Amino acid sequence: MAGTDRGDLTRTAILALLGTLGPLSRTDIARELDLSPATVTQLTRELIGAGMLEELDLKPSRGGRPAQLLGLIGAAGRALGVKVTADHLVLVDVRLDGVVLGSWERPFDPASPHALDELADAVEATLGALSDGPPLLGLGVGVPGAVDDQAAGTVNAPTLGWQGMPVGERLRRRLKLPVLVENDVNALAAAERLYGRGRTHRDFLVLTIGRGVGAAIVTDGRVYRGARGGAGEFGHVPVAEDGPRCGCGSSGCLEAFVGTAGLLAAAGEQDLGPVASVDELGRAAAEGSRAALGVFAEAGAILGRATAGLINVVDPEVVVVLGEGVAHWPFWQPGFDRAVRAQLMPGRRDISIEVEAWDETSWAQGAAALVLATPFDAAGAAGEQGRLVRARLIGTQS
Repeated sequence: MAGTDRGDLTRTAILALLGTLGPLSRTDIARELDLSPATVTQLTRELIGAGMLEELDLKPSRGGRPAQLLGLIGAAGRALGVKVTADHLVLVDVRLDGVVLGSWERPFDPASPHALDELADAVEATLGALSDGPPLLGLGVGVPGAVDDQAAGTVNAPTLGWQGMPVGERLRRRLKLPVLVENDVNALAAAERLYGRGRTHRDFLVLTIGRGVGAAIVTDGRVYRGARGGAGEFGHVPVAEDGPRCGCGSSGCLEAFVGTAGLLAAAGEQDLGPVASVDELGRAAAEGSRAALGVFAEAGAILGRATAGLINVVDPEVVVVLGEGVAHWPFWQPGFDRAVRAQLMPGRRDISIEVEAWDETSWAQGAAALVLATPFDAAGAAGEQGRLVRARLIGTQS
């Protein structure tokens, strides 16, 4: 049994390596994992036979025979991801290689006394609608709040009205699937680690703007979660002692200035007429309204100063900006760029700040990445649920 466990762990390590670094030769795999060439040859032959790896193009050689590259097969597995919001759910079906096979949106009331049953109902309905394809590895759930740990999945989310909500436990019992639950911004960071900037950077920040403001801190390839899973509440950094009231109950938080409510409040103080949404404010800015442009520029400056402080503390290689708010980034950018560069320490003023395109399914893709990243999680952050996901991928459990 011990030999079987060791073999499964080594197979997982090979999948992890190819998942994070991309295609490699057998020689590269042996060197990276400190395995004998014979062991790598045997295990990769098994993984190819199981439909998890494929041989790709030949790697050029400086001398001797070109080496054969090996890569993951996306059809080796899939995950369902669900993003929970205050009024609806977004669900996606994602292959191991990140390809989205389908997406769905369903109404949802987190304040309902039957909220978790309704969440499970929505997942079950989606599972029934899945097309034939790769085996299902598990369910990832992204929530706008703190999660004790991915495997247990107990949620504290004031915006949903949830305190100590046993999301993971209830969904596992109902669905009979591995379930991982995480803060939605941390889930986005998992997706970046697997498919985005994290493939080339081990220390980076993910910054989200929209209804709220969030951050995920990735250090040495791992998301920093804090002592109780609540790290990254960037929106609640205090900005002004006598600032507007924030949804968290404090006053003067960053989110109260630059989140959706803060932008609309600032617009209401200008000669703009009634502005019901940030999209309306964006349209006014696009039409050249100096007042609307000023609202975005001031919000950008406030966000830039706070971001500079976070960069100075954490010292990342790159910052990735995501979220609904990036649709209006050209209006944020003038104020943001000036403020962030002015407040950065001299040695960090050349840091790359990259803004990525966005649509709402991105949140749910991040949730799915919690599951899809589990085989590549050397630290074991997903606990027993991660072991179950890996067992499904390796094929030792149906």
